[in-house]
Amino acid sequence: MNVPLLDLKAQYERIREEIEPAIREVIESQQFINGPAVGALEVAVAAYCGVEHAVGVSSGTDALLVSLMAEGIGPGDEVITSPYTFFATVGSIVRVGARPVFVDIDPVTFNLRADLIEQAVTPRTRAIIPVHLFGQLADMECIGQVAKAYRLVVIEDACQAIGAEHRGRRAGAWGHYGCFSFFPSKNLGGFGDGGMVTCREAARAEKVRLLRMHGMHPKYVHRLVGGNFRLDTLQAAVLLAKLRHLDEWTAARQRNAARYARLFRESGLLEREWVQLPVVKTDRHVFNQYVIRARRRDELVAHLRQHGIGCEIYYPIPLHLQECFRNLGYREGDFPEAERAARETLALPVYPELTDEQAVRVVSVIADFFSLN
Repeated sequence: MNVPLLDLKAQYERIREEIEPAIREVIESQQFINGPAVGALEVAVAAYCGVEHAVGVSSGTDALLVSLMAEGIGPGDEVITSPYTFFATVGSIVRVGARPVFVDIDPVTFNLRADLIEQAVTPRTRAIIPVHLFGQLADMECIGQVAKAYRLVVIEDACQAIGAEHRGRRAGAWGHYGCFSFFPSKNLGGFGDGGMVTCREAARAEKVRLLRMHGMHPKYVHRLVGGNFRLDTLQAAVLLAKLRHLDEWTAARQRNAARYARLFRESGLLEREWVQLPVVKTDRHVFNQYVIRARRRDELVAHLRQHGIGCEIYYPIPLHLQECFRNLGYREGDFPEAERAARETLALPVYPELTDEQAVRVVSVIADFFSLN
């Protein structure tokens, strides 16, 4: 039995009758740019995240970029963030001309170690970008305290964490900005690229709204230099239809994670410490990815793929060791937990439609690898 890392076809088959009329309505209206579905999605996502404002943008990457632009962050400024995340987090900082300053990660959650942030603050620090990696919130209470003490902007990279929650507050509602991705593989994924910026303050939301349209308002009058960061109406229509199912899909991901925990316990792999499972430290982990640590990770990956089991390494090279960031001056050994995570972590299938039989197959193939080796 082959088990894919993600099965978007299975999801689509279940909601086809909702998606296709929504797409057809946009096509028939011919309102492809800033059509009614965009505004409707913004209202719905703001309500879902528990914030006052949401602005649709073209991708999660552009959500990060436009948030930095809205704060005027640029050359001479520093932004504290994680070395263990998707490239866009740090790429966006560099694109505005600022300098990323890395802080190592918590070995349990893989999120930024909040207790180390204050040590990295300098007179040039303007912002912190915590990443809610794999669907679990970073320690936003501690991060918020540091940000308040030093008057720093907090831009949440919540691209993997829509619906994640702690103490009654959801991802995107803790910082000054929350940045979301609607890439197809996300818990709420479109049929292409798309993103959203959430804000608690109207002035910040309005600036993001202005920047996403080349800084233009009214037409052909430009107060700022922005970009073309608009969310397509077609994507908004798809996402509106999908949003109604998001909590149901999140619950299925959580059940799949609990099932993996039981199956791994029964396999004996945990007692021998061949595998370490994700640890939930917040109230609502949404499991965009189910990421384990494994001994002999790279050999295990080859074994899984040979037996038709989808898996992925997020992320094999931490960002401080990427060639394009060599000029930052970081070296191997500077962030040992990020480097260890890059060597040991492995994502397994956790999509909502994963069956009992498929989950058993995944764990069985892993158990076979260690028993045969």
